[in-house]
Amino acid sequence: MFFLFDPTFIILIPGIILASWAQIRVQATYNKYSRVRSSLGLTGYELAKRLLENAGIYNVKIEVVSGFLSDHYDPYRKVLRLSPQNFRGVSVASLGVVAHEVGHALQDVEKYPLLALRNLMVPAAVTGSQLAWIIFILGLFFQTPFLIRLGILLFSLVVLFTLITLPVEFNASRRAVKLLETTMLMPEYELKGVKEVLGAAALTYVASSLMAFLQLLRMIALAGLFGDRR
Repeated sequence: MFFLFDPTFIILIPGIILASWAQIRVQATYNKYSRVRSSLGLTGYELAKRLLENAGIYNVKIEVVSGFLSDHYDPYRKVLRLSPQNFRGVSVASLGVVAHEVGHALQDVEKYPLLALRNLMVPAAVTGSQLAWIIFILGLFFQTPFLIRLGILLFSLVVLFTLITLPVEFNASRRAVKLLETTMLMPEYELKGVKEVLGAAALTYVASSLMAFLQLLRMIALAGLFGDRR
């Protein structure tokens, strides 16, 4: 319990505030534009299929995945997974989210460097998120500098992963707006809604990156900058 309520916990407060605000904003913005039916007259599935085919991409499957806003593109299996509300949805919010995920598929096909780098870092980031704090706390408990440093190093990979994720997500959102504007000729007032939805979603990635960075600072603070630990 010490590691939850020790004084260094204050370092996380800005990240907690931003993360809470981001969640509130993304849900409010999505709910707002989920009530605005798009004039395109397409479901999310139909939009994804049309955008992929227009880009000459025929090897990407489109599937439904359970969960709220659980939409994502799997570059390993070449699958575009859409949440039920967006797979069947015809709203501005649904089509914006779907176009964003298609943007990731385009990144994959075009071998967008930062997406490739992020994909390479997935195993290291997963390992870091699962083991970093365990190793770090063991290092503090047994007064072992090597374990303390290893924990910090592993979590640094998590921070790096979140930082690389930011431009990947921003780029996918820009692609989404461009696809809807130039390929689908979506009206400007609908594009405004798409931009608001994707902008709110982007804030959650910023909050995640900030929280990871602050957690790293907290680790360094707990370690006493390696100065007092022997």
